[in-house]
Amino acid sequence: MSLKEDINFSLWCDFIERDFLERQFQDLINDEVIQGATSNPAIFASSISNSVAYKQQLEILQANNAKTIYEELAMTDIKRAAEILEPMYKNDNDDGFISLEVDPTLCDDAQGTIEEGIRLYKSIGHDNVMIKVPATDAGYEAMEELTTQGINVNATLIFSPEQAINCAKALNAGMEKSITECKAVISIFVSRFDRLCDNRFGAKGIEKSKLGIINAVKCYHEINKFDNKNIRALFASTGVKGDELESTYYVDNLLYPNSVNTAPLATIEDYILNGSTEPSKIISEIECDEFFKMLAKHDIDINEIYDTLLSEGLEAFKVSFEELLTKLKA
Repeated sequence: MSLKEDINFSLWCDFIERDFLERQFQDLINDEVIQGATSNPAIFASSISNSVAYKQQLEILQANNAKTIYEELAMTDIKRAAEILEPMYKNDNDDGFISLEVDPTLCDDAQGTIEEGIRLYKSIGHDNVMIKVPATDAGYEAMEELTTQGINVNATLIFSPEQAINCAKALNAGMEKSITECKAVISIFVSRFDRLCDNRFGAKGIEKSKLGIINAVKCYHEINKFDNKNIRALFASTGVKGDELESTYYVDNLLYPNSVNTAPLATIEDYILNGSTEPSKIISEIECDEFFKMLAKHDIDINEIYDTLLSEGLEAFKVSFEELLTKLKA
């Protein structure tokens, strides 16, 4: 029995590129390796900058402003991915989704995020699209309104349990008001904790490469307390950089019931060859809390870590987006 059938665990691909959609993407779906996909401004920046597949459409669009060019390129890919994933979505509407993120410079503009989310969703015209919204105060407001309108949401850049709770509250409230069923995932970023903290932790004698998973599991438990079958925890930022860990470390240790893991293509390729096929042993909420207490005893301020990672994450998406817009009109 597959992990999907056994515990409703889904693996999504955190990558999109036009030629990939017509080849390997479809193979991964047909081989039942992946059940969905995600994108972000950094992924599109890389794909559009490095692939010749966009050249012809770019030339046609050059009379437009940079953001319009970006949206046309991105929506073409998102529409195609949605078409390819649609049979899966129709068979099981927990899966078969593709995500598109709103303009990251709108992260503190609730009304701007709502208007852009609605416009993008309607322009794409496929039910199996999720609008990706960062977990800021403005983002929570936007998440509630988008789900009220029956639009699927991928809440992103979640680092703290407080963010996870706020996302779940907003999504839950929107779904309760909506006359149309919609789905949502709450994307908890994992590996960035360990990249930020491992050297510091090693110097203090604290186990390395553990905080990311412990924190993600704590968020997972908080989301599940809402008992909403239409909201799933999604583990994101699950690629490994460097060679100290197995490349599938952040997938193998988070094979949890009713969850999603969105992983880079290289991680998925390694997972096919070497990844675990058994559900992970679930870390209890008590174990998570004990780990955080231990950090406090070592004078580790977890809230400072959360703030750093969120501000860095928001800034990185803005920079990627703005650099891409500049290149599109170069």
